[in-house]
Amino acid sequence: MTTPRPHPPAPRPTPDPVGREHPAGAGPRFGYGTNGFANHRLEDALAVIAELGYQGVALTLDHGHLDPFAPGLARRVDEVARRLDSLGLAVVVETGARYLLDPWHKHAPTLLHDEPARRIDFLTRAVRIGADLGAEAVSCWAGVRPDAVPPAVAWDRLVAGCAAVLDAADRAGVALGFEPEPGMLVEDIAGWRRLRQALGDPARFGITLDIGHCRCLEPRPVPECVHEVAAHLVNVQIDDMRRGVHEHLEFGAGEIDFPPVLRALADAGYRGLVAVELPRHSHAAPTVAARSLDFLRAAGPSTDHPDAPFALLPRTQRRTSDIRTPAVAGGEAEQRTG
Repeated sequence: MTTPRPHPPAPRPTPDPVGREHPAGAGPRFGYGTNGFANHRLEDALAVIAELGYQGVALTLDHGHLDPFAPGLARRVDEVARRLDSLGLAVVVETGARYLLDPWHKHAPTLLHDEPARRIDFLTRAVRIGADLGAEAVSCWAGVRPDAVPPAVAWDRLVAGCAAVLDAADRAGVALGFEPEPGMLVEDIAGWRRLRQALGDPARFGITLDIGHCRCLEPRPVPECVHEVAAHLVNVQIDDMRRGVHEHLEFGAGEIDFPPVLRALADAGYRGLVAVELPRHSHAAPTVAARSLDFLRAAGPSTDHPDAPFALLPRTQRRTSDIRTPAVAGGEAEQRTG
């Protein structure tokens, strides 16, 4: 950033690095990802998400959503901070925009490329933006290893790049949530642990856990994955998924039994955001977001919700319609082309 950055309008509380700044027993708070509102102006997306009843937002920095490279960044960050405050929304910052850095190549450059400087610059900008927004975490991932880059070289580049971003996070007082992503150099929890050790087990290097990814490729049941990384959770993304298929699905369209997963998050003491991650559903964003929240509220551990008794039954003993499983028939083809 080249322009001076004013402070946000009012001090936003600095979150605990593991998302436990909220009262005991409060349970996880549900949020929604702006990458699922790609056809909305950011201010409109935030308003819809808040009006539906979500408590937070996973804000993906992108061309139309707080572009970190467009002019007037300091002013725009200040405006978004004020908007979040007025709507009562917590925020995490996501950095997975597809063509923000290169109009021809998805996600390029990553930390693994020959010239990773633009990615490092982007991630450090994201950290500073996160600090100014009062974000609970800033999330990032490794990237897919380019064919011409040997695995050992890619690993060394990843460690060096993460160290540079961590330095910025330390100075800004922001937690990093590194996300294992199927098909990337670090795609599972074991890979995240190896990376964290290579960095010296830094306190600010947490994990962003995508619940769908756990079902996709982790060897253990999803609730066990939650317990395994509970001490390092700073950000949770939630979506349905099938084994071996990396496709983010609406709740009920995949294979995950969600009540035990949400119970595991509550039992682990996680109080951070649990944000719906449906980046291919922008064509029906308000409708999808509404039924997603209905589903999560019904499936959650709180028994004061009218649908909770149904949601807490084992999957084999309940009809998915009892917990408002989304009707996704006819929408699958559109979400892939939208």
